[in-house]
Amino acid sequence: MLGLDPGLTATGWGIVDVTGSRLVHVANGTVKSKPKDALSDRLAVLHEGVAAIIKAHHPDEAAIESVFVNKDGQATLKLGQARGVAILAAAQAGLDVAEYAPNHIKKSVVGAGHADKRQMMAMVTMLLPSCDPHSEHSVDALAVAITHAHGTAGSARLAAALEAKV
Repeated sequence: MLGLDPGLTATGWGIVDVTGSRLVHVANGTVKSKPKDALSDRLAVLHEGVAAIIKAHHPDEAAIESVFVNKDGQATLKLGQARGVAILAAAQAGLDVAEYAPNHIKKSVVGAGHADKRQMMAMVTMLLPSCDPHSEHSVDALAVAITHAHGTAGSARLAAALEAKV
C-alpha cells in the first residue's frame, strides 16, 4: 500500500505491506521540488517522482492525506495542486486512491486526533521497526499507508500487528 503526504516542496511517500497479521515496511522517501522553479516544473517533478515510485514498487493500492484549509489561501491552493498530480500519477497507474483527513490518520496511528510529529514518529517506528524514515514527510506518508491498511485489511489484522509490537 502506497501512502502519500502531499506537498509542493516535499511529497512524502511510504509503502507498507500487510502480511498475515503483520505490517511490513517496504520503502519510504521524499520527492522534492525546487522552490525557485516555475510552478509547472515543480508539479511535473512531483508527478514524475510519484510515477517512478509506483513503477518501481508496484503497489496495489494508494492513499493520500486530504487537504486541510488554513489561513493562507495561496498555500492551500498549492497543496491542492500537489495532491492533484500525486492522485493523477496513481490513477494513471490504475490504482484506486483513498483519502484520509489528517486528524483521522493521527487517531488511527496514535489514538489521538491531535498527535504531534514526535508522537507520530514514535508510533510509526514502533509499528514498522525496520523503517528509517527519510523525513517527517515520509513518516506522515507511512502513517497514511498504515491508516489505509487498517481500513482495508480490517481492524483485527491491525490489532494483531499492534499486539505483536507491544
